[in-house]
Amino acid sequence: MIDLTLGEIAEIVGGHLVGGDPSTAVTGTVEFDSRRIGEGGLFLALPGERVDGHDYVAGALRSGAAAALVAREVDGADGAQIVVPRIEHRETNAMALAADTDGSGAAVLAALGSLARASVDRLVADHGLTVVGVTGSSGKTSTKDLIGAVLSAAGTVVAPPGSFNNEIGHPWTALRADESTDFLVLELSARAPGNITELAAIAPPRIGVVLNVGTAHLGEFGSREVIAATKGELVEALPSAADGGVAVLNDDDERVAAMAGRTSADVVRVGLSGSATVRAERVSLDNEVRASFRLITPQGEADVALKVHGEHQVGNALSAAAVGLACGMDVDQIAAALGGATAASARRMDVRLTADGVTVINDSYNANPDSMRAALKSLAVMARSGGGHRRTWAVLGEMAELGEDAVVEHDLVGRFLVRLDVSQLVVVGHGRPQRALFQGAVQEGSWGSEADHVASVEEAVAILDERLEPGDIVLVKASAAVGLWSVAEHVLAARGEENQQ
Repeated sequence: MIDLTLGEIAEIVGGHLVGGDPSTAVTGTVEFDSRRIGEGGLFLALPGERVDGHDYVAGALRSGAAAALVAREVDGADGAQIVVPRIEHRETNAMALAADTDGSGAAVLAALGSLARASVDRLVADHGLTVVGVTGSSGKTSTKDLIGAVLSAAGTVVAPPGSFNNEIGHPWTALRADESTDFLVLELSARAPGNITELAAIAPPRIGVVLNVGTAHLGEFGSREVIAATKGELVEALPSAADGGVAVLNDDDERVAAMAGRTSADVVRVGLSGSATVRAERVSLDNEVRASFRLITPQGEADVALKVHGEHQVGNALSAAAVGLACGMDVDQIAAALGGATAASARRMDVRLTADGVTVINDSYNANPDSMRAALKSLAVMARSGGGHRRTWAVLGEMAELGEDAVVEHDLVGRFLVRLDVSQLVVVGHGRPQRALFQGAVQEGSWGSEADHVASVEEAVAILDERLEPGDIVLVKASAAVGLWSVAEHVLAARGEENQQ
């Protein structure tokens, strides 16, 4: 965050200062977790699902916070408090505010957004900060990581850890940028129309990347058309081409390509088609599904060899290349940065090898039908690499937030994996979607010992402990709430992990 005094912050957020000196500067970071607050920081008293941040104000001030930003003054807290007026609770996609019943959380959250906007505006105006926004139904985090890797070759980058992309994580990340930051790369998630417009208003992007329109959160949006309309809010928020705005659109997704008509920014199309401005030719995959390709751009060409796993990473890399070009980088510099990029966020196509030769693909951070199919295709390609056919395992859990389409989508994934000739299926969880996933596989021809349906992670682990053999490949994937990563972690811990590059 830019250097601000308590008085300036109080004015920005529309609050008033209690118990502090207006000239005191905030020299530390802005935090909503009191355990992370450091000397000179600003503590945000947000209500959570189980605890209220106001209960931790006194402790945060004792830990050295310059002030706490609160919706009600906390008696007995020794230190400065910036009190913002409560506002009527509004719809939000920030799950941490589920317990906000009196408007205090909405007030602190709105103040956080105002503070982030003020900081970003000043960094853009005074220090030339470039803000990049990324959205899409899947692949946001992997693409954000690749963009960060590319731009790191040209300057200092701030990006969110993992998928910190909602109404809390978005401004929190924006406030990590300071006078030394050249590029701020942000994910923009949505659970309802208008969410991306709100996030873009907190940290207005100059460059916007739209990856795809899929079925993630279909239960909340109702249709792909509504999802497309919402994702397109990002390109509508961009400045005009004359003011430096750039929209990077996936030309291989017709709903994304159509967003070109919704922006006055310069449009850069990326993809495999010949009409793409930035495209990949001669794509090939190695034994671990790492892609190599010829990068074709208006500014020149270069060979790229990715270290990240999955054919879908080609499209992500093209988006990152387009962002690099929009930021003035040359093609060779971009290709080298893409070739050196590794998975920066945990549990996303994280490929490891055990000491006895079992390959574990931990893609368990999240799941939707599109990302599930991409991961299963990577599993199948890996099994056939090298001219052989290794035995494959898919340990799968629920894909959440699909609404009334959940049963159908899970059934289709079950059928899809059988058509890919996945050897073994273990479905974890006994809800209707999981039963549909199992039954879809059975109906498509996977039966007997080829498919198991268990209630718990422990049962899945027991099957793998008993039946995994050296040379097998295991994919673990489900929505984050399932916590299926413990299966992958168990296999690696039990069998020992081989040191690999």
